Amino acid sequence: MGQVISGAFDTLSHCMETYMGKPQTDNLSDEINEAVMRNVIKNLRTLIADPDNDFARGELMWDSALAENSLLKLGKQTDFQCHMLEHAVGAYTDCNHGRALAVIHPSLYRHLLNEGKEKLARMAERVWNVKGDIVEQTAALGIDALEAFIKEIGLPTRWSELGITDESVLRAAADTCLLMPGCCKQFTRDELFEVLKECM
Repeated sequence: MGQVISGAFDTLSHCMETYMGKPQTDNLSDEINEAVMRNVIKNLRTLIADPDNDFARGELMWDSALAENSLLKLGKQTDFQCHMLEHAVGAYTDCNHGRALAVIHPSLYRHLLNEGKEKLARMAERVWNVKGDIVEQTAALGIDALEAFIKEIGLPTRWSELGITDESVLRAAADTCLLMPGCCKQFTRDELFEVLKECM
């Protein structure tokens, strides 16, 4: 079951990384993506409560196909900075992909709050069903909801939960990570190191 949860979170991560990519304006690909993200969240909760639920498993498989068959990427310059950062960490630690993505996402998105606030707020409202008084607050509430969901489904939020305690490994990952042009914020390697360090 642990690998199913990890894989389903990877599906959600693919959706979020596509969603956060350019353009930032409303578009059909993103509206379809919102439905897929809601479906992943709903069916992952269902499957955790009832591991023998074949319908929920089938829905998650369909979600994963949609997340990677390029439909959600039509008209998009995708982000995938979180994936590149996780791949770099994984190269040095051999950590589980979905579990490490769960560690990175909230921290990375908090570093995107200024540049990505409009899109993060839209995801907060349409996927996580949370809303604040102003756009920045809504965006922050959405990141909080994502982190709460990660904890709810039993995934880690700290490197120590994956047995990673050496900051030099994180420094090496930041220094070798691909920098993605589709991200709404162009990170420096030092900023990516800060993202990773905040998850210690």
